[in-house]
Amino acid sequence: MSQGPRSGLDAVSAALLAMSRHLEVRDVLKTIVASARELLDAEYAALGVPDDHGGFAQFVVDGVSEEQWKAIGPLPRQHGILAAMLQKSEPERLADVREDPRFEGWPDAHPDMSDFLGLPIRYGDETLGALFLANKTCPKPEGGCGFTADDEELLALLAQHAAIALTNARLYERSRELTIAEERSRLAHELHDAVSQKLFSLRLTAQAAAALVDRDPSRAKGELHQVATLAAEAADELRAAVVELRPAALDEDGLVATLRTHTQVLHRAHSAQVTFESNGVRALPASQEEAMLRVAQEALHNALRHSGAERVTVLLDKRGAGAVLRVIDDGTGFDPKAIRRAGRHLGLVSMRDRASGVGGRLTVESEPGKGTTIEMEVPGG
Repeated sequence: MSQGPRSGLDAVSAALLAMSRHLEVRDVLKTIVASARELLDAEYAALGVPDDHGGFAQFVVDGVSEEQWKAIGPLPRQHGILAAMLQKSEPERLADVREDPRFEGWPDAHPDMSDFLGLPIRYGDETLGALFLANKTCPKPEGGCGFTADDEELLALLAQHAAIALTNARLYERSRELTIAEERSRLAHELHDAVSQKLFSLRLTAQAAAALVDRDPSRAKGELHQVATLAAEAADELRAAVVELRPAALDEDGLVATLRTHTQVLHRAHSAQVTFESNGVRALPASQEEAMLRVAQEALHNALRHSGAERVTVLLDKRGAGAVLRVIDDGTGFDPKAIRRAGRHLGLVSMRDRASGVGGRLTVESEPGKGTTIEMEVPGG
């Protein structure tokens, strides 16, 4: 096979190992697409997982920027070449996809594509998805396709291993769903017991304060302080339970889109200006994405509730194979050492635990009157 600098047994082995390394379906899909595009030296690659309603449940692309992908619009339907690949078992190699009678056009923002290679990903009798590549980056014969019979054979090999990796990831996620269901049930019981007790105590204390307010205001004041303490404890119990549940948006949209949506919501809900910027970040292992989202949420909560900030900026940038997250505010700031001595952590312990738990690190820079920067770095997969 003559595939250029990434050809050979080492390159194929690296691609197959990368596919088998991940357990999350979304991570596997992204790895398949990136591996296929790099190994076959194509400008674009995509993989669509069909749903039961004539569309795609997931559609992963490589070679298209996030801005381009947003401009393209909704996920494609199962029609034209895509439908053909889902309905047949053999590969499809075309010199110019635009001249095929099944071609039905694409949105205005869609990149221009010519030579095309695609095939279904099948496991037994089930079609798991459609994988395709476009625009081979090499000199093309006059009127011919840049993709070769060797490319077709290599893509078929990748698809076989992709089917195994996807099937394993699906089995893992189904197993995890059962575990999550059990965990939700456990949390519900614990939450009911813990919060019910707190609320019962809260009610009794409030009643006692009401009875004392006229005849013994001093004691009533003490009871009201206890009401505030119990209410805070109940809120902490709720928050501790809720943050353990993985947000569905991460699985659906990924970290960048989830953070963007979250900051947009906070910007509308608070007087402070909340902005988000991202640069070059690709998919990370699911555990690292979840940890980064939780740290961002905690840091944003602190900035908006406690710092009096007028501007909060969330930055997510690529760093090596991983990523670095920064949450920067122009609020009142604090002395991190004094916070530790006073036993008040503003969630810093939890954030550091989340970072270290996924092989990352967390740093905090703050001074009274000079705002705060929370930085979390993760190594990637």
